[in-house]
Amino acid sequence: VEINKLKSRYANKIRVLCGSEVNIMSDGSLDYAKKILNQLDWVIGSVHSGFKSPEEAMTKRIITAIESGSLNLLAHPTGRLIGTRDPYAVDMDKVIQAAKENQVALEINSYPARLDLKDTHIRMAVEAGTKLCIGTDAHHENNLPRINFGIAQARRGWAEEKDIINALPWKKLEKYIRR
Repeated sequence: VEINKLKSRYANKIRVLCGSEVNIMSDGSLDYAKKILNQLDWVIGSVHSGFKSPEEAMTKRIITAIESGSLNLLAHPTGRLIGTRDPYAVDMDKVIQAAKENQVALEINSYPARLDLKDTHIRMAVEAGTKLCIGTDAHHENNLPRINFGIAQARRGWAEEKDIINALPWKKLEKYIRR
């Protein structure tokens, strides 16, 4: 309700979007009801459990979520935490292709312990024509400068401004917004 008030109040000045990060469950479903997802402007899907699943199961799980029609962005696509947790087994070629086909961007997570996607996956996405989005994984405003790590990671993967949806003008970004 409050977000809708802000949307109305600032309609002629800025765009106010309502979004959420949702969990991708083991079967690829999302942990929010479709009714709620349909009310959001921006939906980020993330795997937060079952990291040791076999590659085929993890790939199917992620692609099912991508194909749900609810996601705008797949966050930290390999789940890695540098020096702490290896990436989960997933067929990134298939994920990149599914993301392209369903207009779901892949996150380049700027958190220094993640830097997920890695540069080789960014390059694969760029070559496939799959869009990317640089996120800070900020949990406080002091974390926003992390964006520089994500920009550096994007450059390592040869991504250009046209490949990064949150570097696009609104009219081009708008096609990734589902209602």
